[in-house]
Amino acid sequence: MAELALEQTLDLGDYLAAFKRRRGMIILIAGVVFALGLVTAFVWPPTYQASATILIEEQEIPTNLIQSTVTSYAAQRIQVISQRVMSRTNLLEIVEKYNLYESERKRNTIEDVLAEMREDIGVDMITAEVMDPRTGRPAAATIAFTLAFESEKPQQAQKVASELTTLYLNENLKSRTEKAAETYDFLTAESTRLKEEISRLEAELAEFKERNLKTLPELRDLNTQVLERTEREISDVDTQIRNLEERKIYLEGQIVMLDPYSSGEVLSPSARLDALRTEYIRLASRYSPDHPDVTRTKREIKALERETGQYASADDLRAELDVLRKQLNVAQQTYTDEHPDIKSLKRQIATLENDLQNPPPAPKQTTAPANPDNPAYVTMQSQLAAANSEIRSLKAKRAQLTEKIQEYESRLFQTPKSEQEYRAIARDLDHASRRYQDIKAKQMTAEVGQEMEKERKGEKFTLIDPAILPEEPVSPNRPAIIFLSLVLALGAGVGSAAVAESMDSTVRGAKGIVAALHMAPLAVIPYMANTAETGAQQRKRIMLLVTVVAGIIIVLLLVHFLVSPLDVLWFRGLRKVDNIVGE
Repeated sequence: MAELALEQTLDLGDYLAAFKRRRGMIILIAGVVFALGLVTAFVWPPTYQASATILIEEQEIPTNLIQSTVTSYAAQRIQVISQRVMSRTNLLEIVEKYNLYESERKRNTIEDVLAEMREDIGVDMITAEVMDPRTGRPAAATIAFTLAFESEKPQQAQKVASELTTLYLNENLKSRTEKAAETYDFLTAESTRLKEEISRLEAELAEFKERNLKTLPELRDLNTQVLERTEREISDVDTQIRNLEERKIYLEGQIVMLDPYSSGEVLSPSARLDALRTEYIRLASRYSPDHPDVTRTKREIKALERETGQYASADDLRAELDVLRKQLNVAQQTYTDEHPDIKSLKRQIATLENDLQNPPPAPKQTTAPANPDNPAYVTMQSQLAAANSEIRSLKAKRAQLTEKIQEYESRLFQTPKSEQEYRAIARDLDHASRRYQDIKAKQMTAEVGQEMEKERKGEKFTLIDPAILPEEPVSPNRPAIIFLSLVLALGAGVGSAAVAESMDSTVRGAKGIVAALHMAPLAVIPYMANTAETGAQQRKRIMLLVTVVAGIIIVLLLVHFLVSPLDVLWFRGLRKVDNIVGE
């Protein structure tokens, strides 16, 4: 029968009838849910929020004149400052100073209390579209930020927000000053280190120059010039030596032709003999043995030897023998052994070899004066001695010049090796000097930036909207809670009635009979209530009316004492109405 009842079609009248039957349940459940919502809305403790706005001002001095040493973005610095301000030590001091979270500290740990406090602190960035000087494109930049704190007591919210604002302002000033000081100290230490390094490199370079004074790269051209000049001097000395050697030979030839002990100009037989022997060697080296000059000179030598008894010495014979042998070798390349010249040369060689084997008797010794008295001979002898002395002097000079050349060649040979080491030290010194100049310039800039931060001429935080005592709580939103409670109450009441109605299998009305019996009833007799039932219904209506009126009064009293006085709400409503009408 229940399945048949469910199959019947329901219309609006059926729904109204079901509402009348279940109105008590609907009102009861809706009233309970709504009452719970009202209690929640008015019992939930209010939360007040105090906030302060801090403006981020750019540095007063143009950046093209003085560069600040603090170059991080404002949002980044705010996050860093937040981490420092919201440290465990700072938050504990604030909690103890203003006696915050008194009940929470009794039942929770310190870490839980600090975590709750961090959730109650809010930092919101205020951005604006600005032109980025680095990229030349518009970008979002942080120009200010708000600092807020939420508490159940408005006085605590204001005091803590003001305390946090002071900490943020002081921490920003402290961090900027410390960063500028750290930058300056770092650059000062770096410049000192580089200065010491430059001093060390300069000392090393000076020591290297002292140790390699003669092989320095800058002396390469000078050493080359000195070497070339020395080579030219050696060439000049060699020329002078050759000239002096020629003069010496000339003087010796002249002296041979002079008699040391004769003041006359005519040569003595002995001097004449020496001159002829010298002339014979010269002629024999140029002409053949049968040349008239050679034979004539040879005859004169023989005659003078017999006259003076001064025969040729073994050395003279050997010299003459060497000349004849050379002439024989030359002649044999041209003629045969039967040629008259070849035979003549062989006879002369045999004669000289015989003379060497059988020397003539030694001449009688004659006493000669101690010193030559021939003026011409003495003059020639002095000139010859001077030439010999000058030759010895020039040879000594040439030896010195040769040693000098070897020394300068050694210098030039060692120069590339010295240059490599010299350039390495000079390169390190130049690099250190350039770095020192760069660091010194940055140090001066950092010093100016440090003074700018001390005088608060750089970028700074300015409090433009201090925290004030909040007049109204930011939470909870009681009207929204009441509205949601009403919606939930209606939904719960109607839903419970629908569930109860769907589970009821009672047959009601003619439609129910038709659905159950599949036939129409003969007549429909309406229900007629008696006097008792009518009185009970009236009492129920009166009780419902009293309940509604009492609920309204309770709601008004809760609003008056917990939210705002009713007269204040009345005037606010009138003001809004006036504003709407005025618009």
